[in-house]
Amino acid sequence: MRRILVINPNSNESVTDGLRKSLLRFADRAIIDCCTQSDGPFGIETDQHIASVIPQIIARIEASPDFDAYIIACYSDPGLAECRREFDKPVFGMQQSAVETAVSIGGQFGVLALSDRSIARHVSYIRQLGFTDRLAAELPLNISVDEAANDAGTFDKVMLAGNKLVSEFGASSIILGCAGMAAIKDAVESKMPVPVIEPAQAAVELAIRSN
Repeated sequence: MRRILVINPNSNESVTDGLRKSLLRFADRAIIDCCTQSDGPFGIETDQHIASVIPQIIARIEASPDFDAYIIACYSDPGLAECRREFDKPVFGMQQSAVETAVSIGGQFGVLALSDRSIARHVSYIRQLGFTDRLAAELPLNISVDEAANDAGTFDKVMLAGNKLVSEFGASSIILGCAGMAAIKDAVESKMPVPVIEPAQAAVELAIRSN
């Protein structure tokens, strides 16, 4: 089986715990290690945070040569382009993986983001990926990374905004736009009328299939 390293670039261990639980479904298909970047910001929520973790992600991959593939578990895909230039082994970003998965489902996809500031970054990136015409809408939850992972009220906020993406914007699938939401993916999908994409799961799926 392939060995895959999932790197949480922030220092919030509860986000990594949520990723571990979310990725248990792949236990019979890959050996997956999830690690926390202890020197990273507690949540990656600004352009400064993104810039600060890029050298840390590169250093982590350099120090972990025994893996077959690497996943950057932050929805802004920090350092993805740099890592792909630096390393021969495949490196996957959560946002690109989730968007490509949503496009493969068909129709238009909706995204649930932490904040309006996040949306501005995401929409620009989706434009770079060439999928602007497939984006139904992206809505803010107005929460932090830590709230996404630990606040009991996040589920209700996700359900409210997710149903709005479907009923008002015609989304055929919904992307959870933060690694902190990984642990609630199954609960959300069980009550949502369309597929719900957890980006780390999407990235692992692509990593397993990669050469």
